Amino acid sequence: MKSNLQVFIKGIIDVSPFMIPVVPFGLIFGILAIDIGFSPLATMGMSLIIFGGASQIVLLQLFSGGASSLIIVSSVGAVNSRHLLYGAVISEHVSDLRLIWKIIISYFLIDQAFALSNEYFKKNQDRNKYFHLIGGGVTCWVIWQSSTFLGIILGEAIPEKLGLNFAVPLTFLALLVNDFRKVINVIVIIISGLVATLGYNFIPYKAYVIVAGLTGLFVAWILTNKIKKI
Repeated sequence: MKSNLQVFIKGIIDVSPFMIPVVPFGLIFGILAIDIGFSPLATMGMSLIIFGGASQIVLLQLFSGGASSLIIVSSVGAVNSRHLLYGAVISEHVSDLRLIWKIIISYFLIDQAFALSNEYFKKNQDRNKYFHLIGGGVTCWVIWQSSTFLGIILGEAIPEKLGLNFAVPLTFLALLVNDFRKVINVIVIIISGLVATLGYNFIPYKAYVIVAGLTGLFVAWILTNKIKKI
């Protein structure tokens, strides 16, 4: 059986190649947060507490658009709800651990670490296999916090007149590129976008993002079931 340190290092090695796109994402977050009006302390605190790239960008987008606190909190919670599924999958592998270890692991249970460690767990039955998830999660944490900090420094150095709010929608478009390969995804994206655009001035409390998201999920469910029946 491999030692705890060996499994931990294995997690670092496995997740490292997937950290390349995290760096510019963290930089953009740090720069935009400062540009929108967040203090360096608040920006860094957000990354430390929430520790969720996509949800933090959503928070900035809604905040800059004047959304209410209720909408911002619920939207961030909705984006991060996928971690509940991650926890459900991982729970069977850490059921014997003490509560303190479960809390530590849950904090580092992000997308890249989960995907790679879940595969590692399936292939390894050693009792200390959860150190792989901690290794991957710690690596993601260090990269994200470091890139956020660098973004804060750059954000304070960039003149206000330059304006970088346009980078938020551009960031989301970059995340959607791979989804354009499937017809169903394109249909869902178009319908969700139309609902959000049309509802921007009509849906109260700036809840157009939530309504658009729920509409997209409903359309995806209909199209997926329809294809299965064909």
